[in-house]
Amino acid sequence: MTHAKIDRASGTDLVNLAVDVGPVPMQFGACLILDPGPGFDVALARRLIAQRVQAIPRLRHRLVRTPVGCGRPIWIEDPSFDIDHHLRVTRCPPPGDQNALLDLATEMLSEPLPTSRPLWSMRLVTGLPDHQMALIACFHHVLTDGMGGLAILAGLADGVTPPTPPDAFPRRLPPYHRLAADAWAGRLRALARAPRAWRYVRRAVTDLRAVPRAARSSLNRPTGRHQRVAVVTAPLEEVRRTAHAHGGTVNDAVLAAVTGAIRTLLHTRDETLPALVVSIPVSARPSATIAQLGNQVGVLPISLPTAGTLAHRLERTAAITRAGKAAARRGASAELVAGVNRISARLHALRWMLNHQRLIHTVVSNLRGSEHPLTLADAPVRTVIPISLVRGNVTIAFTVLSYTGVLTVTIAADATHVPDLPILIAALEEEFAAMKKHHTGNPIG
Repeated sequence: MTHAKIDRASGTDLVNLAVDVGPVPMQFGACLILDPGPGFDVALARRLIAQRVQAIPRLRHRLVRTPVGCGRPIWIEDPSFDIDHHLRVTRCPPPGDQNALLDLATEMLSEPLPTSRPLWSMRLVTGLPDHQMALIACFHHVLTDGMGGLAILAGLADGVTPPTPPDAFPRRLPPYHRLAADAWAGRLRALARAPRAWRYVRRAVTDLRAVPRAARSSLNRPTGRHQRVAVVTAPLEEVRRTAHAHGGTVNDAVLAAVTGAIRTLLHTRDETLPALVVSIPVSARPSATIAQLGNQVGVLPISLPTAGTLAHRLERTAAITRAGKAAARRGASAELVAGVNRISARLHALRWMLNHQRLIHTVVSNLRGSEHPLTLADAPVRTVIPISLVRGNVTIAFTVLSYTGVLTVTIAADATHVPDLPILIAALEEEFAAMKKHHTGNPIG
């Protein structure tokens, strides 16, 4: 007899559960702005999304803990799955502009998803100008990473061929003896990998020692539930050409722009920070599919210069990121930090650690979206805005996404500690404007 597959939470999944201890849950999402035109059938769009959700297995699964001795939590199909618990239609609060939409998305991501159901939710938002609509999607990080989130959204779009039906999956918790046997098989495999794992930890310690501690600044303060989100956009091709002219990538150009913008912000606070320590999530896979979601992300903490012209910072940033990636150890430090986080969570000390860490100043996540326009229920997807909130003592974070030739940078900030967010927005816009000047033949300063 063939038994249904036992699908356990990975080590990275467990980290995302462990660090979910602050006032803001470990959730992320995106806001898709649609251009359906007048007469759009919202009920039809909702039915289409509901149908397409059925083709994405993980959206019907929930994570459950196993009995003592039976290993890590497992994913099981939710027998009482109800789309009405996950997909709603709502009207954008007044005045119905982009800021109101972003406030609604921030509120949605700040509300913990119930663990008794699959860990996601979506809202179709009406009441936007020019007959526009929006789809706000929210996922818990244990469900998938950013790349997987993009795969889910792409799977909801028009013209996607449904995947092959997945293998049999347990509808309820498997019996104790199967769970225990599977857990012991996993422990034996881990024991066989122990020598390699020890070498991995030693490399990780070396990695973390090489990264300077984040100098004290107002960028690190314990964050709370009250947060603001803002968006800055730039033409992707202009950023790419500027980056290539100085030996870098689009991500390097974004990092150089971020360091310059934060330098400007700190200057208005009478602070100077010679180097900004940035955590860069790095995916261990080139792409994700709706059949294979999960979390495969490491972290690359790097110290970047804030002084000098944009051209100088971009060249230095490109050299620093190349050296970091060439070391090929980014996953090692991530695993070590992950292990420390899990132990700290068991000791109920993780929240204190996250609120007092001195490893990083900020986070910059960069995702590559579709180069071709998507449609949803025949409505063109005009814009995709990635959203991830700040946690621990990191008061400002950046999430970057390219879609159809536009680079969208979403800034998340703690509203209490960053009342001067408009200054940061203007400074980042100025950095990208400098790249536009370079694109038209003028040197960047």
